[in-house]
Amino acid sequence: MITAPQLRAARALLGIDQRRLAELSGLSVPTIQRMEASEAMIRGNVDSLMKLIAALEAAGIELIGEGATSQAGGRGVRLKAGLNPARISGADEAEAEVGGGLP
Repeated sequence: MITAPQLRAARALLGIDQRRLAELSGLSVPTIQRMEASEAMIRGNVDSLMKLIAALEAAGIELIGEGATSQAGGRGVRLKAGLNPARISGADEAEAEVGGGLP
């Protein structure tokens, strides 16, 4: 299906806010907020998930599953396998100061 990080990245690639995604998908803003706040895989009403995915696909987003390849090409982002995004959140500033973190 779709993960919360994929949803946030898709919205960022489109340059839209939660309100606009809600309009495109026919969902409420609180529903979008709950979906984006999920830990990993988004859980919810199947109808809501299908509306969300359809809206993203209609806007030009291709969701790429774990280990899958992109069929259409184009620009996008993907996390490397095994990367923990929470580790990069700035909590480990000492590592960044010695050059081990992201710029």
